[in-house]
Amino acid sequence: MRRLTLNAAALVVLVVMSFPVYWMFLTAFKPTRDIQSETPTFWPASPTLEHFATAVNAPGFWTFWRNSLLVTVVAVLLALLVALLAAFAVARMRWRGRGAFVVMVFAAQMAPWEALLVPVFIIARDTELLDSLAMLTGVYFMITLPFTIVTLRGFLAAIPLELEEAAQVDGCSRLVAFRRVVFPLLAPGLMATSLFGFITAWNEFAFVNVLIIKDQDKRTLPVWLSSFRDVFGTDWGATMAAASLFALPALLLFLFLQRRVGAGMTAGAVKG
Repeated sequence: MRRLTLNAAALVVLVVMSFPVYWMFLTAFKPTRDIQSETPTFWPASPTLEHFATAVNAPGFWTFWRNSLLVTVVAVLLALLVALLAAFAVARMRWRGRGAFVVMVFAAQMAPWEALLVPVFIIARDTELLDSLAMLTGVYFMITLPFTIVTLRGFLAAIPLELEEAAQVDGCSRLVAFRRVVFPLLAPGLMATSLFGFITAWNEFAFVNVLIIKDQDKRTLPVWLSSFRDVFGTDWGATMAAASLFALPALLLFLFLQRRVGAGMTAGAVKG
């Protein structure tokens, strides 16, 4: 009975959380007359791709798509590289100030990023980096870095040090032991943190709205979606189609990593 109750509760949560996403995709395929109808329909009687064509052909769609993909991918890769080195130093080495550094990282993770909007804007203005994708990439890197360090530190701490020491006894240097033994075991952590970082940077709205002021071609998809209207009001079909296309990269990345997240669980743990 307890298991049945938990499964039923999980099913309810799944339906509640999935329904908005389902409604978004459903609206994207509905004809305009069905969207504006007073009677809701939960399945498109005559699916159409008209709204997707409208969204794709809208001015700036591909420019903003490229901007979002560029700043997100670069920020996540930089965060993974820096966080991997920092997490290794915290989890595997003993040095003065290590505890203070960990506390500082946790504090940075818990701080609300919205509180940094004004300081970041002043820094960007004084360094003449407003309307710059480089500044936006740096901000996204700053946002994703603390969580990446904390998560990778936990994964590294969970990997037995004896595996690395055994590889060094067999003649591997510390770098080679890390690459051949620790890094494959760390793959699930890298995938999980990269997914979180990608979704965080991909969906970010506030900083791009503050840092990109004059050059509208430097904005990203979230800001473009918020202003996707025509002279008659909001085109809900095209808006939902654009939102579906916006959500597609994160969804595909999740499905891609989900199949491979267990690939590194035991790789490298067996000698030879």
